[in-house]
Formats: sequence, structure tokens, C-alpha cells
Amino acid sequence: MVGPDLTFHGDRELDGSLVDLAVNVRLRTPPPWLATVLIEEIGRLGDYPDPTAATAAIAAHHDVDPVMVLPTAGGAEAFTLLARAGLGVRPLIIHPQFTEPEAALLAAGSQPERWILPPESGFALDPAAVPTGPDLVVVGNPTNPTGVLHRAVDLLTLAHPDRTLVVDEAFMDAVPGESESLISPTMPGMLVLRSLTKTWGLAGLRAGYVIGDPGLVARLRDQQPPWSVSALALAAMVAICTPRGAAEAQAAAEQYATDRAHLVTGLTRLGLPVIASQAPFVLVRAWAGARAALRERGYAVRRGETFPGLGPEWIRIAVRDTVTSDAFLAALADAMDHR
Repeated sequence: MVGPDLTFHGDRELDGSLVDLAVNVRLRTPPPWLATVLIEEIGRLGDYPDPTAATAAIAAHHDVDPVMVLPTAGGAEAFTLLARAGLGVRPLIIHPQFTEPEAALLAAGSQPERWILPPESGFALDPAAVPTGPDLVVVGNPTNPTGVLHRAVDLLTLAHPDRTLVVDEAFMDAVPGESESLISPTMPGMLVLRSLTKTWGLAGLRAGYVIGDPGLVARLRDQQPPWSVSALALAAMVAICTPRGAAEAQAAAEQYATDRAHLVTGLTRLGLPVIASQAPFVLVRAWAGARAALRERGYAVRRGETFPGLGPEWIRIAVRDTVTSDAFLAALADAMDHR
């Protein structure tokens, strides 16, 4: 049996004519003040990129030692480095979640196991049920595509001296206060991956970073090609770690929460089961033809069947402003009336 396409991502739902509810990027372009930082950096593009300033800024922002920080070309590079570093001989991926870590491990010759959380529990994590044998465990928080925010105390239960715990926190900056993050001054056996793509409209720039156990971070750094993170991405990291960047990220997270509640209320009124989300998207159990019906009405949503543990009746919907959500809900209601 052919499994889900792990290389499929939300941008492939788009064709230029549809309203985009498939990609979880908040802005089409960076905010003007951040764009100015990037424009000013263009005058220095003749120099090779130096991650020193970005590393220090990220470390100060999260109150960790710089040896715990590795800037990366987005979260995707971090997963590739993780796979190449060979941090586990028996990796396990907790699904449903972002498929890139499993795809990267497979490309590196590993055969990761899957632990699939059931929809009946709202895709909640029961750490006591997770197999104890794997020496590398990868989990998202909040998880893509479910939006579930796992408790930090439960995630910490998954860590032990003979295991590397990797937590994908690509959407944690969309959670007010970043509650349940595992980033701390001491992170033995743990790595946290972050992305700056979503909140800041930087998908085309590729900006992210890893924070964690200095020894593990060093092993990832050893696998990273020279100058893989561009000077523009490094400049963005420095700017985002300023008080202005932190304040804007917090305001965006609070706005996400308001707009998400509006969308969830509308979906609930339509009688559709919605998974409780703390992310800038919601996962909905609709019907197998929902995605195609919405495309006919001008809307792109993320299909569910490419995520292990989900089927074609699931769709992921990005949180947008209330006007966009109301128009989408009207289209969805029409699709339900005509199915």
C-alpha cells in the first residue's frame, strides 16, 4: 500500500487564483520596519554571512548560552541536519504532525517508527503510552496540523538519558506567552526547533534556529554546510529578537487567538467537529469531498490525507481576519448544502 506523500506541503494547494487558507504564513510581506532592516543589509551582501550576531541575539532573547543556539535556513534545514547527525538508531515520530522530519530521516537512511495519536482523544498526548524503546523522539508543539498544545510537563516525561527528544516549536511564537515551550537554560538531551517563517512573512527567506543541549547542537553544526544561512536571514533574526520584535510577536499571537475563536465559533455552528487548537490554524473533520468543493468556490485549504493518521475527510484551515473567515464560512455552508 502506498503511504501518504510526506513531501506534500500546503503551498502545493495554491494556484494563484484561490483565497489561501492552506499556508500558515501570517503576512504576505514582512512588516515595513523589518523590510527596512533587510533592505539595509543588501549593501553588505558582498560579505560572507556571519552567524555570530544572530546567535547572540537569539541566546539573549531566550536567556540561554550561545553554545545552545544554531541558526538554520528555516526549520526544514534543521530537520535535515538532525537526520544527517544520526542522533538515534531507532527514531520515533509522534503523528499526526509536520511530515518533514520523517521525510528527512528516511532520506538519510533511517526507518522511523510512527506513534499515531487518536482523534477520539482530540490528538492529546499520553506520555505513558509512548513506547520506551526509541532513542530519538520527534513531536510538534503546538502540533501541525492538529493545533494541539501539549503540556511541557508531559513532553519532559518523554526525555530520559538514553534518548534525544526533539520538539518542533515552529508555531510556538503564535501562542501568547509561549506557554509550554521547552526552551530553558539547561536542556539535557533535548532540542527545540523554531521557525521565523510563519509570524513574520519570511517563507522565501528561510530563517529558523535550533536551541538545546550544547553537545547535540554541536553535532548538528558539524553537519551544516558553510554559509547555509543567508546574511538577510541572519539580519532578520537579530531584528526579531529585539524588544520591538518580541512585542509585535506577542500582539500577533493575541490577535490570532481572537481570530481563531471567531473561526471556530462559525465552524461549530455549521456542526463540524473542530480539534481544539492553540495554533494559527484549525483541523476540522469535514467530508472526503470538502477540499475539492471549497476549491470550486475559490478557497484553498490544506488536505489531511498526506499526514499519517489522517484521511481525506480532514482539512486544515488557516486562521485569517474575521472578514476573510466569514466569507469562507459562507462558502463552506454552501458546499455543505450541495454535497
